[in-house]
Amino acid sequence: MDPIVVKDIYSKEHYYEYLKENSYWIKIINRDRNKYKDFVKFIKEKYKLRTTDKLDNLSGAIGVLSEVLSNNK
Repeated sequence: MDPIVVKDIYSKEHYYEYLKENSYWIKIINRDRNKYKDFVKFIKEKYKLRTTDKLDNLSGAIGVLSEVLSNNK
């Protein structure tokens, strides 16, 4: 596997943990380095690490906070 890919996998906790549980991705990435981008996309969707997911979580937290503050008045 490409050393840059290995370093990236070890530096990101979700990537490494998922590969430990689903080692078939290692074979896929070894065969075609371009599949690493597919792996990253898959992990971001699975663990909700996309920017849109983060914004949704933030808006939900703001909504809860506004409800709590409006109920305290």
